[in-house]
Amino acid sequence: MKISLLSLFALTLIGCLLLSPLNVMAMHHEVENSSAADGKLPNNEGNFVSVIDTTRYTYMELYNAGRVFWIAAPTTQVKKGDHIRFVESMSMENFLSKSLDRTFRRIIFVSSTMIKQ
Repeated sequence: MKISLLSLFALTLIGCLLLSPLNVMAMHHEVENSSAADGKLPNNEGNFVSVIDTTRYTYMELYNAGRVFWIAAPTTQVKKGDHIRFVESMSMENFLSKSLDRTFRRIIFVSSTMIKQ
């Protein structure tokens, strides 16, 4: 039986949500100043560093308080200097992207992104 990568991703996501509901981050809809008093951004935000686009995903490298990390989002148009907020679905260690022929030490798969002004 052949299972598509998208089906496998969806099943994994559902399993993670059911087994670990405390790890799911909700997007707040109120207007807020995302920069904390100490200059550190919330964990679900970062400043855009670089991007790799594929047909299904946009891989974004983000910077937050000395930490650089990667997220994979549905196709998104971003540009240098954008401040990105995201809703985390799950993270994976040593993720091999076959389409990029690249292994990410850690990557966060996100369900949605928002460019903050």
